[in-house]
Amino acid sequence: MSEPKPLPFVYQFAAGAVAGVSEILVMYPLDVVKTRVQLQTKTAAAGEETYNGMLDCFRKIIKSEGVSRLYRGISAPILMEAPKRATKFAANDQWGAYYRRLFAQPSMTQSLSILTGATAGATESLVVVPFELVKIRLQDKAQAHKYSGMLDCVLKIVRNEGPLTLYQGLESTMWRHILWNAGYFGCIFQVRALMPKASDKKAQITNDLVSGAIGGTVGTVLNTPMDVVKSRIQNTPKVPGSTPKYNWAWPALGTVMREEGFGALYKGFLPKVLRLGPGGGILLVVFTGVMDFFRKIRGE
Repeated sequence: MSEPKPLPFVYQFAAGAVAGVSEILVMYPLDVVKTRVQLQTKTAAAGEETYNGMLDCFRKIIKSEGVSRLYRGISAPILMEAPKRATKFAANDQWGAYYRRLFAQPSMTQSLSILTGATAGATESLVVVPFELVKIRLQDKAQAHKYSGMLDCVLKIVRNEGPLTLYQGLESTMWRHILWNAGYFGCIFQVRALMPKASDKKAQITNDLVSGAIGGTVGTVLNTPMDVVKSRIQNTPKVPGSTPKYNWAWPALGTVMREEGFGALYKGFLPKVLRLGPGGGILLVVFTGVMDFFRKIRGE
């Protein structure tokens, strides 16, 4: 499969922004449900809403809080999508070129795709942490009442917990993105290689949708445990003089598994995979389509 010539960063940024916003507008309610289920511990506080799964969570949110609550906190992800997705795809292209030169490979291979995706994921995580933290604080029913919106949430976090709190959970976020991007881009390379070569635009869209969806599903299987602990780390307010229960990623994995069992590491998996499986396909299709459009208007 021939590799198209990379476009300048501004085009990567624009295509990533369009792809990311398209995906999040369609899939965001699943992210709200996923976060609610992940934050739920084994022993719920008195009067706290508990959920028995994805559909139960959807039903209870709509019944007690209204449909609009399924889009609570969406402003932070919307603002995050442009730099996040641009960083994802641009970093993947740039790191891919670097690794091909480093290992003297004329084109991408399966192992280089995994390595490139993992490195791009680490790069991407540096951009997304503050947005993720604000999103989770706004999505959590127990904390959402403290904030009137995204800006109010940022100001109160900075004032009450310090500006560095916006990067709370950086390590776990980095692991989450390393694992997802490695699975996503590694699978895209392999699935594209196995599928019949696209003979027209319709076939290309089908290939991208299938390979992106499989990549998104595999990435989700790999990174859900890190996503669970990341949600809990970022949802823990900083209290001076106290050590948070959830602090570093790997010890937090051990804490969750010890107290709630291995299955708790996959809390929220169903809404997450339903979002990021098809969402990974949407992301790749839109990104590829927008990049093709840019190449066409540039005469390439």
